[in-house]
Amino acid sequence: MRLRLALIMLLNLNFLSTAKAEERFLSGTDDSISLQSERRLGDRIARDLYLDPDYLDDPVIADYLQSIWQPLLAAARKRSEISPELDAAFAWQLLQGRDRTVNAFALPGGYFGIHLGLIGIVATQDELASVLAHELSHVTQRHIARLITRQSEQAPWLVGAMILGALAASKNPAGANAVIVGGQAAAAQSQLNFSRDMEREADRTGFGVSVDAGFAPQGFVSMFEKLQLNNRNNDSGNFPYLRSHPLTAERIADMKSRMPEGAVPMAAGTLEHSMVSARARILANASADSLRNWYSEAEPGALAKQTNLQRAASLYGATLAATKLREFTKANAYATVLGSIVANDEPAARQWRYLRAELAVTAGNPEVALRTLGHASAPKARAELLAWIPLKVAMRQSGVAADAAQLWLLDHPTDASMWQQLAIARASQGRMVAAVRAEAEINISQLDYAAAISRLKAAQALSKTSAQDGDHIEASIVDVRLRQIEQLLREQAIER
Repeated sequence: MRLRLALIMLLNLNFLSTAKAEERFLSGTDDSISLQSERRLGDRIARDLYLDPDYLDDPVIADYLQSIWQPLLAAARKRSEISPELDAAFAWQLLQGRDRTVNAFALPGGYFGIHLGLIGIVATQDELASVLAHELSHVTQRHIARLITRQSEQAPWLVGAMILGALAASKNPAGANAVIVGGQAAAAQSQLNFSRDMEREADRTGFGVSVDAGFAPQGFVSMFEKLQLNNRNNDSGNFPYLRSHPLTAERIADMKSRMPEGAVPMAAGTLEHSMVSARARILANASADSLRNWYSEAEPGALAKQTNLQRAASLYGATLAATKLREFTKANAYATVLGSIVANDEPAARQWRYLRAELAVTAGNPEVALRTLGHASAPKARAELLAWIPLKVAMRQSGVAADAAQLWLLDHPTDASMWQQLAIARASQGRMVAAVRAEAEINISQLDYAAAISRLKAAQALSKTSAQDGDHIEASIVDVRLRQIEQLLREQAIER
């Protein structure tokens, strides 16, 4: 998905020239949409993105992204870039896209996306932080809202539909004219970018947020230079981030001028980052031929020519590739060598343990996987917990698994993947009302209220014939949730 194209349609639908929009923005007279309206528009778009085949929630990558994202959010709050009102109104959610293009995007209402292709090419977490901080700043500075003004002649639901049309067209550029109605393709393309002043503001604000969050200031410079070089050497359409973010020499120079005197050189990277980056490349392209290509990178002769960071990436990739190809002897051999490289680096060793557990699960050895994770009680990290819970179910400890999932969901009630694990655990216990209710919560978390109502009504019907302990409590919860979601669906219908 070339998800950044979403903003093309937003700009086009305003029927404002770029110059006029920029003039209003700079003069401070812009009448932007309300926080609540922007969030509702973002919800509509996100709902369909959750259903897109390219959407995924890989727990390992999600945890790594959160280790960068949460410090950025905290820094933005401390700097008052995120006001309490903005904080409460917006989602601040990252969505992963299974796409090899080097891209990231921001959508209305505080939804952000990142393609696996971008994660796969960045050398350090500082570079990744620079991209996320830049996108975050487009939202905190309300650039999107200022471009979707109340003067728009289009209903919000139509704006959302056009955005989704642009996303769909990005998968098949030849079909773009079928989506961009009324012969507006040329006009839309001419309005692809934020105004130059908005880009500069996102650069400056994002730089400050990233540095205050503890990331190296060189991350901005090195990321810009890397993207500019890639664009010059490989203008094949695989770097849409550049097309929506023109990397002029002036902007790169501006970032360099903001570097503090005597700044410590940026670290080359970490073993953990190398491993996560390899995982992103695997998940973005998991064809059999692509997976087997990883084997050549992990042969002894090739490893001898690589740095330690490169070896970690090559061996991680080869282990995961062999696991997916179900060539378990190869996978174990690669994993053993990788283990010796990461043994003294705890973050990397944690990634290695998760990879070994993933290998054991795929090979049908849940007991080995559980021992590999090394947690007698529920782990605190989300990725490990999402692996630990189904292993407990497989070991006939569904009650323990369900309790762990339920505890997590108290603090993270919109975690669809955890609701899925709770549904499986409850079904294993024979608690079908609770299981079906959990399935409905998956739909709610992904903003699919119509599907949630269907599941909640199914849970209601089950509750009338169930004699399971605790189901009367679940039945009461189901009744309340059904009324709440039906109300949300009615509100959506009114807005349309």
